Amino acid sequence: MGATFEPEMAEVAAAAAALRRGDLVAFPTETVYGLGADATNDRAVAAIFAAKDRPSFNPLITHVATPDAAFALGDFPAEARSLGRAFWPGPLTLVVPRAAHCPVSLLASAGLPSLAIRVPAHPLALALLAAVGGPVVAPSANPSGRISPTTAEHVRQGLGGRVAVILDGGPAHVGLESTVVSFMGARPTLLRPGGLPREEIEDRLGIRLGMSEDDEDQPHSPGQLPSHYAPRAALRLNAEAPQADETYIGFGRYGGGDYTLSATGDLAEAAANLFRLLHLADAQGRPIAVAPVPQFGLGEAINDRLARAAAPRPTA
Repeated sequence: MGATFEPEMAEVAAAAAALRRGDLVAFPTETVYGLGADATNDRAVAAIFAAKDRPSFNPLITHVATPDAAFALGDFPAEARSLGRAFWPGPLTLVVPRAAHCPVSLLASAGLPSLAIRVPAHPLALALLAAVGGPVVAPSANPSGRISPTTAEHVRQGLGGRVAVILDGGPAHVGLESTVVSFMGARPTLLRPGGLPREEIEDRLGIRLGMSEDDEDQPHSPGQLPSHYAPRAALRLNAEAPQADETYIGFGRYGGGDYTLSATGDLAEAAANLFRLLHLADAQGRPIAVAPVPQFGLGEAINDRLARAAAPRPTA
């Protein structure tokens, strides 16, 4: 947006005012669209769980405008500060102990002594956070467990009148949720692969990240529930070709389908297209098949999302 950003400032001011009133606001980030609430307002945070029909034991990510604002809310060890300085603003969430006087609602942490926090890399998000002047919690702006929204229209379709304001910043250019790294244990641990490849984090730290097991009863990060990001249709993975009744999403040499994540096998392009194409394929009303995607770089996060999307759905 850059130089053309000023005409949107009236909308940003209106959205900031809505957040301060305790209303919910959807806004774009570089990863996906977020459903924001004043992080210090218990009732507003509770409204997010109600709007998304989200389990209250599933923690939320707190968003702030600068790394220094993030460092003020948690107890960041030196390695965590190094990552924040290197990759913020950007698609990285760090989980650290809450600071002693952290004002973020305990509901956002799902009763845990930790805080998940990041600085998003989208000018509209940063302008909104600066206008609010405080932390904003924001999970993805979609019904819980469904396909994440990468456009404002996805938000309208999924949440409709449950949101006071929807800021439209165009398609999300990363298209995958943030990578989540925890500093709550003896070593830094990858809780969720995402828009920042694990290899870049490990290069910065000079060590291998620990790997976390999913915890369905008490996740320590968003995106750890086994079934998540799910279309309504059944989803078949690693499909080298579609069956007769399937909508096919190709990748690289497995192309020629109804949709293609990336005809050239570009993982960044595939990540940006993933949720948009799942939305389009789901609208066809048929089972979905997805081509194999390599398990390295952003492919790790793409395969994580696809595996959760294809997992057995919880029953009431």
